[in-house]
Amino acid sequence: MSKLRIAVQKAGRLHDESMDILKDIGVYIDNGKDQLKASAKGFPVEVFYLRNGDIPQYLKDGVVDAAIIGENILIEKGEGITIAEKLGFSSCKVCIAVPKSMKYNSIKDLDGKRIATSYPNTVQNYLDNNGINAQLHIINGSVEIAPNIGLADAICDIVSSGSTLFKNNLKEVETILKSEAVLAVSPVLSEEKQAILDTIQFRIQSVLKGRQSKYILLNAPNDRIQDIINVLPGMKSPTVLPLAEAGWSSVHSVISKNEFWNVIDELKKNGAQGILVCPIEKMVL
Repeated sequence: MSKLRIAVQKAGRLHDESMDILKDIGVYIDNGKDQLKASAKGFPVEVFYLRNGDIPQYLKDGVVDAAIIGENILIEKGEGITIAEKLGFSSCKVCIAVPKSMKYNSIKDLDGKRIATSYPNTVQNYLDNNGINAQLHIINGSVEIAPNIGLADAICDIVSSGSTLFKNNLKEVETILKSEAVLAVSPVLSEEKQAILDTIQFRIQSVLKGRQSKYILLNAPNDRIQDIINVLPGMKSPTVLPLAEAGWSSVHSVISKNEFWNVIDELKKNGAQGILVCPIEKMVL
């Protein structure tokens, strides 16, 4: 049986989070130091460790079958590559920044300016869509230094926390796009490898659903159960079990992590007691 070849970033934050989700879906890799590829134990997957910027071309050429990669890289270099799943980690944004001393009112202030960037296609499309004529300087590396050495009037780069911009006396003025890690697929994937990818995607969806949810248990007086059930969304409907104490029941359900505190507040108002909330490792629907 052939193996599905998955590319991940060779090093860095995206690498670590990619390896974490592979482990969570049962793809265990023994990766020695400086190893460029490794096979999974007991699963038909081979992982390639590559430079992030090179991965789109490997996908296009069919050298790798799938990849965990930043969406921003695909937008810049990955035309024709399909995104199978958004993964919800390694979030960042691609932004235009200018020196703090520069007076900036709108994107029109970039007309005729020089912009240093590692994302020329993304920036050019954004400028064209806004009718701005600017000169791009393509830099691979420390883009933030360009205004300080007189190479450019502005920069465009990925921003996570904003600390690098702050250290270089820059301010964010335009957000071009928001990005996260995605599972991308080669356009030349065979049916046999598609079946393996389908299994991986199903497992990833189960892990992501678990990460986005909380398991909740609570005690409720029987005369308030319907009010409490109305608060809980559940997967189909909450589970209700009688307690040893007469007149009381235990209610079990799943709630969204994003709605957690609002739901808890409503449950307390409706008489819920002894509320216990637990993380969910995986949720198979």
